[in-house]
Amino acid sequence: MNALLKFSRAVDWLNTQIGKHVIWLILASTVISAVNAIVRKAFNVGSNAFLEVQWYLFAGSFLLAAAYTLLNGEHVKIDVVYSHFSKRTQTKVDIFGFACFLTPVCVAMLWYGVPFFLKGYQSGEISTNAGGLIRWPVYALIPIGFSLLLLQGWSELIKRVAFLQGLIEDPTIKKVEKSAEEELAEAIRLLAESKNKTA
Repeated sequence: MNALLKFSRAVDWLNTQIGKHVIWLILASTVISAVNAIVRKAFNVGSNAFLEVQWYLFAGSFLLAAAYTLLNGEHVKIDVVYSHFSKRTQTKVDIFGFACFLTPVCVAMLWYGVPFFLKGYQSGEISTNAGGLIRWPVYALIPIGFSLLLLQGWSELIKRVAFLQGLIEDPTIKKVEKSAEEELAEAIRLLAESKNKTA
């Protein structure tokens, strides 16, 4: 189990790093959308490439951040029923869900997504829109995104089993980190207290 927990920590670290950087795709999509709208209105000039790159960036942010969202417990659950269960029962429901639903769906998406990407890559498929972009980069996001989600699902499964065995604390409890403002306020408070003690 120690080796599996080490694997779980590595997956968590990987998806945390990806999740922290994917936010820039949203910013890029927003900026491109704004520039495209301004150019279209001001100069009556438009580009399908601008429109498509927005879709690509949105697809990237959605697919690449799905695993990070799972890591942070932000996926939709039926809490009306789930919240009435004991913690052990909730953990068993999670294990069942990760093993019997998330894993098969991700495997199916990889089964169909990898050939779909390879076909687009080998053919050099291009958008049918005038001035459109090549399609294989966005097709690649499908197997990448679902691979990350599958790994995170297994990580969560490992943590739930370890929790039931009493090896780790409850993995569903979020560790709330202080914001930069809260850390600054805490530092100022400690500094003021130390000055009061020496005075």
